[in-house]
Order: sequence, then C-alpha cells, then structure tokens
Amino acid sequence: MATNKDLLAKGIKYLAGALPLLFIGPSIIYNAFMNQQNVWHYLVLGIGIIACLAAMYLMFKGLKTITNSLFND
Repeated sequence: MATNKDLLAKGIKYLAGALPLLFIGPSIIYNAFMNQQNVWHYLVLGIGIIACLAAMYLMFKGLKTITNSLFND
C-alpha cells in the first residue's frame, strides 16, 4: 500500500493554511468583544467568526485529504 505523496503534500498545505487562522480568528473575536463601544464591532466580530470557520474547514479538508492519500489506492 503506497502513499500518494502529491495528495499528502496537498493535505499538509491545507493544514498549514489553517494554522494561522486558528490563532488569528479567536484573537479577532476577543478584540471585537473588548471594543463593543466602537461602531465597527459587528463587522470585526463577523470577520473573526469567518476566520474561525475557515480554519475549521481547512482542517477538515486537510485531514480528509491526508487520509485519502494514505488509505486509498
């Protein structure tokens, strides 16, 4: 059972893209809740939520791609 190295590299790239979003998303959400008196509160909160959702999507896609590269023929 051989590993598809191209597909494995693609999955690792997805996980590498998710890594900064895992730290940026919650910090943006925290910043939005600390500045609730600001007019841009909801916009910054929305951007933080989108960053967290994008991190979860990229992690799912990366892990799925890695498992496909390891276990599919």
